[in-house]
Amino acid sequence: MAVAEERGLDVDVVLYMKTPPDRATLQWLASILEDPVEDLVRKDYNFRKLGLVADDYVGNPTAVVDLLEQRKALLQRPVVVRGDRAIVGRPKTRVASFLAD
Repeated sequence: MAVAEERGLDVDVVLYMKTPPDRATLQWLASILEDPVEDLVRKDYNFRKLGLVADDYVGNPTAVVDLLEQRKALLQRPVVVRGDRAIVGRPKTRVASFLAD
C-alpha cells in the first residue's frame, strides 16, 4: 500500500480473511495473473500440514481455485491488481515496477 500511496494511486484493500474472494473472483485473478498460477498458493506450514503437494497446482488454475475457495488462509498475499493485470506482490520490490507500468 505504501508504494501505491507514494505514487498517488487509490487502492482498495481486501481483508481476505474477513471477506474472502468468491470462486468467480479467484478464477478472474488466476486468469489475469502474470505470475504462474500456483504462486497464488502459500506453500507454508499449513500447506505442508494438510499433506498437499506443490506440483499438483503447477499450471492448474482449477486446482488452485478449488483449494483457495476452501482454504482462504493459503492465499498468497498481497495480490496486486491493476486494471486487467495482477501479480503476487512478493517480494515487495516487484510492486513499484508493476504499478509504474
